[in-house]
Amino acid sequence: MILALIAALQVSVAADSIPRVTLDEALRLATQLDPNYVEAIGAVQNAEWRRRSAYAVFILPSITAQSSLTEFSTEFFNIGTGDLATTIVQASLELRYDLFRWGGKLHDLNRARAEVGSASANEVAARFQSAQQTEAAYYDVVAQRELRRVAEERVGRAEEQFSVARARVASGAAVQTDSLQLLLELTRARVELLRQRTALKIARLQLGRRIGVAGPVDAVPLDSLPAPELPITEAEAVAEAVARGPTYQASIADENAANAAFKSVRSSYLPVVSLFGQLTGFDESFFPDATTRAAYGFQVSFPIWNDGQREIAMSRARTNRDVARALRRDTELGIRRDAIQAYEIYNTARASADLAAVGVEVARVNLQVQNTRYRGGATTTLDLLQAQVSLAEADAALVRARFATRLALAGLESILGRRIFAESSSNDRSAILISPEEALVMVERI
Repeated sequence: MILALIAALQVSVAADSIPRVTLDEALRLATQLDPNYVEAIGAVQNAEWRRRSAYAVFILPSITAQSSLTEFSTEFFNIGTGDLATTIVQASLELRYDLFRWGGKLHDLNRARAEVGSASANEVAARFQSAQQTEAAYYDVVAQRELRRVAEERVGRAEEQFSVARARVASGAAVQTDSLQLLLELTRARVELLRQRTALKIARLQLGRRIGVAGPVDAVPLDSLPAPELPITEAEAVAEAVARGPTYQASIADENAANAAFKSVRSSYLPVVSLFGQLTGFDESFFPDATTRAAYGFQVSFPIWNDGQREIAMSRARTNRDVARALRRDTELGIRRDAIQAYEIYNTARASADLAAVGVEVARVNLQVQNTRYRGGATTTLDLLQAQVSLAEADAALVRARFATRLALAGLESILGRRIFAESSSNDRSAILISPEEALVMVERI
């Protein structure tokens, strides 16, 4: 389905200069194309295999099969045939099982489990970061399109007022400088419109890049309803970010993995008891079966000194454990700050959008009054120009405030690792984004 949508968009690029996507479609397409998310998916698969391997050592022995053919310059006694020969073939199959490693297997298993937890948390974080970047590109298209509309309205008002000014100059009700001032405003409005058209074009190209389309892609308009109040308090947001946030969960898992790795290396100072079995065949041709020998038993190995390699490994493991512990503490403090910052940014942006909406209404009424007074000759051109510019600035401020509100919500959701408003399908990233297994299949197909 994802690949079909990409193909349809690419065909649409050829047929129509600007195809359109919804936010849900953009999120689905962008996730599988994000290199960071693809890397996170691969890390999860690698960690899963390490965990399977850690489980397997409790049940399965290590198995080694090898074979060799040796050519001698003179005849040599062949143990397989019992005769002299210049060719000797040997093959062996060896099984070894560590019966007792003083908790080494358990520490390796705990480390593998922690690595799976870390990789899974990083996958969630990468998924939400990808969604946040995609939403930023999507909202940028929406915002730039609205800013273009504001610029077009400014040009329309400037053209209308310039026509009125020329008529007043022609009738002798105004001097020529009035029309020149309005002509200057018309020129500025047209320049601003060119800038907004360029910004919109770049934003559409960036959205196309995010979803894998070689060309500009337009965004389906979103609702313009005021941003709702957050359903959780600041304290609840902080507590949730620390308890279930993917970034902090990954740091905890990394600390557990580093601690388990340190214990595993430390167990190498103790002896290891192993069971072994070997089957060896000798002959002068493949497969050697002239003579076979079987051997089995147990082995106790007690490491004493290996040129300091074990001590180096211990030092590295201890350092990694200490660093992981420090990173976990720092991440906890950072998550608290980030959660509070994102929470306050959303509330500030939401309040700014409400104030900006009031500012637009005030500026619009003021322009109507100034326009009526100017037509009646009761005000100056400068007052009219100031009212026009104020309305354009208020419209632009409202667009930017709404854009900032949506971005702030996406940032807070990335920290929490979940959607906040259940009734908003565009925020339901857990339902929009594909699963790691589906992403792997899609990436392999691409």
